[in-house]
Amino acid sequence: MSDKSPILLWYRRDLRLSDHPALSAAANAGRPVIPVFIKDKSVDALGAAPKWRLGLGIGALADSLEGVSSRLILREGDALEVLQALIKETGAGAVYWSRLYDPDSVQRDSKIKETLCNDGIEAKSFGGHVMFEPWTVETKAGDCYKVYTPFWNNVKTRDVEPPLSAPSELPAPESWPDSDALDGWGLGAAMDRGADVVRPFVCLGEKAAQSRLGAFMAHGVADYKQTRDIPGSDGTSNLSENLSLGEISPHQCWHAAQRALHDGKQGAETFLKELVWREFAYHLMHHTPRMLTDNWREEWDAFPWNEDERRAEVKAWKQGRTGEPFVDAAMRELYVTGRMHNRGRMIVASYLTKHLMCHWRIGQKWFEHCLIDWDPASNAMGWQWAAGSGPDASPYFRVFNPETQLDKFDKNRDYASRWIAEGRANPHKDALAFFDAIPRSWPLSADDDYPEKIIALDEGRERALETYKGRNF
Repeated sequence: MSDKSPILLWYRRDLRLSDHPALSAAANAGRPVIPVFIKDKSVDALGAAPKWRLGLGIGALADSLEGVSSRLILREGDALEVLQALIKETGAGAVYWSRLYDPDSVQRDSKIKETLCNDGIEAKSFGGHVMFEPWTVETKAGDCYKVYTPFWNNVKTRDVEPPLSAPSELPAPESWPDSDALDGWGLGAAMDRGADVVRPFVCLGEKAAQSRLGAFMAHGVADYKQTRDIPGSDGTSNLSENLSLGEISPHQCWHAAQRALHDGKQGAETFLKELVWREFAYHLMHHTPRMLTDNWREEWDAFPWNEDERRAEVKAWKQGRTGEPFVDAAMRELYVTGRMHNRGRMIVASYLTKHLMCHWRIGQKWFEHCLIDWDPASNAMGWQWAAGSGPDASPYFRVFNPETQLDKFDKNRDYASRWIAEGRANPHKDALAFFDAIPRSWPLSADDDYPEKIIALDEGRERALETYKGRNF
């Protein structure tokens, strides 16, 4: 192959130009660069909201690439077959990509790398989606960390590579291969009318993500330790949406927080710990991939979860009709914004897995369908943490009380009133938007009565604790 042969830059969950090691390496090689995104079975398997949000992100990336004299080639099919076809069409001699860490992606990428190398094509993967590669952090015994605090203590003083600048221009090939039309992929089809409701809450693309980070560091991070648990306030960074698709890198967030901490903004340390919590989830997914599908603590395999998603109480939970204002507000926020406040995520997960005794996989699957910031590692670890079956789990016998949690974190009911319309003379516009976003098959209206509790909190708690008794957890 000529050293002037093009490099295929295979985009996945790294939809940015800055701090992109694979892109920087390609741009610095002095060869034409052909960015490509492939709609393969991993994209097809996404839930409605994350697939729709991915489509928006791909469009934003395409616009950004136009700004550096490049373009994004879209192709659909098996990833290896698409790459081989593009190599044949373009004469490309290399394929670069950013690493992913879920088991399906690892298996796919390993096969692609082996096949391309055997064909004489340079196939190279780069970091960027996490700050610390999972195989670089281990205990003194050479094992992976299974508890967060020792993990944090290990990495908190490590050097994190400084972010790379975006190229001002990407070398273009003499001719561009054909591309699919993004609209033809129908990535937003399953969102139906919900797309119009959620769209105003989306922070789309790399430039917007950088602005979000800057605003948070300027105005929010100082009090983050106190405000992050108040769902009725704008006290979090909301960067999970952009991190999930790589519209911003964890390295960029880390260094921004370190500067804020240096400037005396003490809440920045809590933010750094949250970034490392994300890292911890990815390390655990890499070392124990069963976390995505099975109880991480195998002693939970015999636990008598309710696994029937058709149960009336599961439907009430999904619809935000449990009669518990904190639970219902959070579930409705999810449907209107595509995201949910972190405190809400803990409350709805605890309620489903403990008060209702339903399997955490039911909640994990629903979040996979509804979250625009869906992340395989964080979603799985969060659900298992709440259920008690996961790594570094909340004590399995801890059952969050939605009423006392509401009194503690939403004293003035700002959060509940924003998202619940029933029984209110002048409901908040966001509460009304819920009824515009829900499936047409849900016969719900703002004029309905607010539901009675589907289970008494003390009854649900006692049932859970009784079930836990005598088990070797």
